[in-house]
Amino acid sequence: MARRCAISGKGPMSGNNVSHAKNRTKRRFLPNLRVVRISLDDGTTKKIKISAKELRTLKKNS
Repeated sequence: MARRCAISGKGPMSGNNVSHAKNRTKRRFLPNLRVVRISLDDGTTKKIKISAKELRTLKKNS
């Protein structure tokens, strides 16, 4: 499964590691994903991967 948020669609970004001597090598910034269980309208539960920021927003609005 992809490293992507099910709600916001956030995924990996790319950038550079920069050393003290300004040498640059490629790196990836991965989203802070959490697996949470949500309950659906029909009473079943489903696991989804969402970012920590979206989880915080969901808790704030519920």
